[in-house]
Amino acid sequence: MKNSTIIGLVLGFVALIVGMILKGAPLGSLISNPAAYVIILVGTAASVAVAFPSKDLAKIPKLFKIVFVEPKLLPKMDVIRMFMEWASITRREGLLALEARVEEIEDSFLKNGMRMIIDGNDQEFVRDVLLEDISATEDRHKGGAQIFAQAGMYAPTLGVLGAVIGLIAALGNLEEMEKLAHAVAAAFVATLMGIFTGYVLWHPIANKLKRLSKREIELRLMMVEGLLSIQSGVSTTAIEQKLAVFLTPTERLALAEKEESDREQKASA
Repeated sequence: MKNSTIIGLVLGFVALIVGMILKGAPLGSLISNPAAYVIILVGTAASVAVAFPSKDLAKIPKLFKIVFVEPKLLPKMDVIRMFMEWASITRREGLLALEARVEEIEDSFLKNGMRMIIDGNDQEFVRDVLLEDISATEDRHKGGAQIFAQAGMYAPTLGVLGAVIGLIAALGNLEEMEKLAHAVAAAFVATLMGIFTGYVLWHPIANKLKRLSKREIELRLMMVEGLLSIQSGVSTTAIEQKLAVFLTPTERLALAEKEESDREQKASA
């Protein structure tokens, strides 16, 4: 499936344009009022710049990239099967046998955890280090999402500000009906843009960043449990049962069917 962010934005703009057409509102009013865009877009950027330190603001381009090009995470079922394979190797050949597999791991978090258990670190130490890493990552993700959540709060209010400015201009042109109508239209376009950007762009982007973060954190917690289980020398069946709690019922059924299929293929071979 294509990135849902692009689909959502397209649907949002379609809803706006088609809605205006059905209501009989002139589409030209969206183009002929640059003041509304200045007040909403520049005003929102200014508010965010005041609210957050420059170090956080420097991450905005990267956050946009994450929203439009979602990071590829390892599928949970693949992670479980990978840990089951590692558990089998550990029980047959010992923990040091996994040293040859470390360089094959692409995920830096998983690679660091694997190195710690191979080096013989205490299990509590490994758990504490990995959980602190997860906590720091979660805090960074929350900070990124908060930027867009705040922008979503500021934009609608700035829309009201734009409406007030437009009405002030309208009151100054009571004798000229054409200018009065233009000023009133500009006032409401600012309100429209504030609400649209706040609730179709910024708040949804913040929510998507939170959801992506939740998926990554769940995956990392799953990796922690898998690493500690391998370090404890548990069986492949036990590690499968332990990590399966991170799956949905549908995914658990698919994993069980896959395991059954693999066993049948080995038996027939």
